[in-house]
Amino acid sequence: MVFHTLSGCLTRPRRSREAGRTAATEGKRSLDLDPKIRQALEGISTATLTTVLLKKGLRNVWMRGTRPIRDGQPRIVGRAFTLRFVPAREDLATPASWSNPISTRAAIEAMPEGCVAVVDAMGCKDAGIFGDILCARMARRGVAALITDGVVRDIAGVLGTGLPVWCDGAAAPPSVAGLTFVAWDQPIGCGGVAVFPGDVVVVDQDGAVLIPQDLLDAVVADAVEQERQEGWIMGEVEGGAALPGLYPPNAENKARYEAWKKEQP
Repeated sequence: MVFHTLSGCLTRPRRSREAGRTAATEGKRSLDLDPKIRQALEGISTATLTTVLLKKGLRNVWMRGTRPIRDGQPRIVGRAFTLRFVPAREDLATPASWSNPISTRAAIEAMPEGCVAVVDAMGCKDAGIFGDILCARMARRGVAALITDGVVRDIAGVLGTGLPVWCDGAAAPPSVAGLTFVAWDQPIGCGGVAVFPGDVVVVDQDGAVLIPQDLLDAVVADAVEQERQEGWIMGEVEGGAALPGLYPPNAENKARYEAWKKEQP
């Protein structure tokens, strides 16, 4: 695709912009998540999910640098709505670019309710990708959370919006001081993890974990079972049981667990 510059701003041909708007409208439907899947994942820790995904051969699913902006943020589950920055280029990364059709402002208006905004900021820590006004608009639109491997700015104001945020800190300079925004709803890398639009993200106090869409049902089923089994194991530990043969369970303890499970409502 050919890009053009207009007054120092990055723009796309008119046809591409219209196609982007159509894709954003269609994306609202595709980003819906089955309520039963959402409810199940809200009860599963990211620690458990990384173990389940590891057993399925996926080691690189935890997004580095995604730390909760405040203690006590609830576990959030949603489909990824992706945004991408590249290094700043002085003729493009300007305050004027904030009015460009390809801008963070336009991307926020394309975010469907309930999505998790996942932003590739290349781990940049000296330019805040979003501040309080943008986060307030995201909260108003019903965005579930903001996740980035970069930082935010106006942190007191961001906290005041109530938007759950996971990031790598705060910095006063604006995004254009170090980054150029180029796209949304495309594959990105966040915290060293490949994130595709529509992948499912679960984030809690341990950070953000990605579940590939094609593995969602299998991961949820295995994770629910693992949480149940580890709950039983914790009960055994609290009762004084030793760890060898219990965690992980040997054949005898597996049989005891299965018998216990049959007794549960």
